[in-house]
Amino acid sequence: MITTTITTPSVAIVSNHIFANILLNGETNQRSLHAAVSFSAGDVICSFNADITQTFATYLTVQTGADRHITLMPDFLQYINHSCAPTVFFDTTAMQLVCLQALQPGDEFTFFYPSTEWEMAQPFVCNCGNEGCLQLINGASNLSISTLSKYKLTDFIKQQVKQKLNL
Repeated sequence: MITTTITTPSVAIVSNHIFANILLNGETNQRSLHAAVSFSAGDVICSFNADITQTFATYLTVQTGADRHITLMPDFLQYINHSCAPTVFFDTTAMQLVCLQALQPGDEFTFFYPSTEWEMAQPFVCNCGNEGCLQLINGASNLSISTLSKYKLTDFIKQQVKQKLNL
């Protein structure tokens, strides 16, 4: 008889917010943002604004223009990690976080980083494990139009794609 032991990482709630909780994975020491309430596709989860605006990208900024990168307020939104199958979208025109698919309490908020980033400050290999995972995440400028067409993109990224096509 073969016995298989399944272990799950220890996860702790770091902080509670009205609609979300920051969780800490004890094995990886990574934080993530998870729904505390249910949302339907299309729901506005919350409004956000720019805490700091700068001309350069960092791993914590969201791009809103060619030379405009913002840190998010409320700052706990920075714990929304990347996925090639995102659950939320940062609408940087309306400055709203929008739900892309039904979420239940405990579900992780994830977004597609190239939906807001033309060039990434810190490209990385994706480990989301979703079917169709893109593997290397390094900004919308490095993706094909057919790949980008599968995702909801900010108005800025749409504008950049249009300019790229006209070149």
